[in-house]
Amino acid sequence: MKLFRFSVILLFLSFLPVQIIAQEEYDVKKHYNKTEVDIPMRDGTKLHTTIYSPKDTSKEYPILMQRTPYSSRPYGEDQFRSLIGPNEYLMKEGNIVVYQDVRGRWMSEGKYDNMRAIIPNKKGDEFDESSDTFDTIEWLINNVENNNGRVGTWGISYPGHYAVASLVDAHPALKAASPQAGIGDFFFDDFHHNGAYLLSYWRATALFGYDKTGPTTESWYDLPDLGTQDQYQFFLDVGPLSNLDEYYGEDNIFWQQLKEHPNYDEFWQSRGIIQHLEDIKPAVMVVGGLFDAEDLYGPFNTYKKIEETSDNHNIMVFGPWSHGDWARQTERQAVGNVYFGDNISEDYQRNVETTFFNHFLKKGGEGDLDLAEAYVYDTGARKWNSYEAWPPKEAEAKVFYLGDEQKLTDEATDNKESFVSDPAKPVSYNNEIKAVFTPREYMTGDQRFAARRPDVLVFETEVLKEDMKLAGEIEARLNVATTGTAADWVVKVIDVYPPDAEDYEETMEHLDMDNYHMMVRSEVMRGRFRNSFENPEPFEPNKKTSVNITLQDINHTFKKGHKLQIQVQSTWFPLIDRNPQTYVPNIFEAEEEDFQQQTHTVFGDSAIEFSVIKE
Repeated sequence: MKLFRFSVILLFLSFLPVQIIAQEEYDVKKHYNKTEVDIPMRDGTKLHTTIYSPKDTSKEYPILMQRTPYSSRPYGEDQFRSLIGPNEYLMKEGNIVVYQDVRGRWMSEGKYDNMRAIIPNKKGDEFDESSDTFDTIEWLINNVENNNGRVGTWGISYPGHYAVASLVDAHPALKAASPQAGIGDFFFDDFHHNGAYLLSYWRATALFGYDKTGPTTESWYDLPDLGTQDQYQFFLDVGPLSNLDEYYGEDNIFWQQLKEHPNYDEFWQSRGIIQHLEDIKPAVMVVGGLFDAEDLYGPFNTYKKIEETSDNHNIMVFGPWSHGDWARQTERQAVGNVYFGDNISEDYQRNVETTFFNHFLKKGGEGDLDLAEAYVYDTGARKWNSYEAWPPKEAEAKVFYLGDEQKLTDEATDNKESFVSDPAKPVSYNNEIKAVFTPREYMTGDQRFAARRPDVLVFETEVLKEDMKLAGEIEARLNVATTGTAADWVVKVIDVYPPDAEDYEETMEHLDMDNYHMMVRSEVMRGRFRNSFENPEPFEPNKKTSVNITLQDINHTFKKGHKLQIQVQSTWFPLIDRNPQTYVPNIFEAEEEDFQQQTHTVFGDSAIEFSVIKE
């Protein structure tokens, strides 16, 4: 078994945004004092906490706090981060900035529990991430000098989840929170999508699966070395998921949990946080990337659930970003081969994020907040839209059917298209050969390679004679059949560029943007969960069956001269694991002989429903 140790810096590069100061160099040590404390929780466990306080003590400051499983380093009161806070503007104008190692991670005591379940109506010394945040805030406002009694939380990815957790039974001093790409539920974010296991995140299991023996400043986990850049071939050669036990033993708790809970049982349900977002009091600004390969479900559903259940100030910002891009300062914003505009992240940091926190933490929420309910970037028209509600109230339903001759039609047909799905030759999720820790660029990737495979069905409009703007969720209502008893179903929404499209600076040398098939949105449904995520069931061979898939929201204008294309397939490797296509109770326990070639059929009354905004 080959293993190699990644530095924490590389882990941050994979899971967290790298924050870069684009303007003049700023010396944090010159302007801030740093202290490290161990704050006791209600059960006596002490959590390691780093506090950066402005040296200018002539006024009081809000507290901005991030709780993280990825380390609050650098450790040592003489060691400083080069950038603190959500962005450089909030850092330079002065705030008390706090980082905390969550329970059981790095220098904090206690036992770590991955996506620790919220405990409603806690009693005595019962704790969860909500209470740990509450107890930390209580200590900070009573012990940190020059604080103004107002606290804000923020974080990206897993720290974004902890920002969400801060909202549940929130401390009265918590006035504003910005969960950014926050995990909502591990059965729909990161490690699963609609129950399909994301094999591409398998190496990340090491980060969350191993217990440490006590507070430490050094990494205690190893990540598997694939020994090749060709992940497709590596996982194909491995075979069934059970063979991956060679790399993770019983001491990797999370790997065991993944294998033992293939369905949406109480284990996963209890760890979801969306259901606990009721009667939220602090102001919330949910932030996400429209091309975030890791966490789209969480941000959209966090905003929507709070909007449904609470009477607080709740807004959302979604830009043309991959995971965490909004915290970087990059002049040209691109995802993969596709360029979207200049200084998009800096504009957000200066004019949106800073405005939000200052309004509620420094101005006390007085007066009007000059921010829209929903800022959403149009990834086709390349511009920001401001909406009074999300999804936009002015959007109208538009249904396309998967017709014959590879066409999207306005009416259902009696057509049907079939293809052979072979687990031994699965469709790749991209057309590149490189090992990546977590995938990102495929979210706008060129899908021509897939469109030209016989096991991918293609349906598209004629060349558009005018712009078509789509905004909101996408519903795929497939009617399918299979010769087997199990199957996955993948739906991709594609923007087909015209033949005269010009290349971007970011376009890879071996590609051209003419006829580029840009993926705008995609999703998978593990067919066994078509009726229930809790109670899976096989397909009846050759029986026409409904499979409905919700694709996360988009805000995209398909420009005049482009085409809207839908691709349907049943393998997406190694983004997701291979479905045996023979029903087994637990795919993590499937054997080689279970993986069988099957013929799948999609019927012409299958529909894709969009929301269209007529401008």
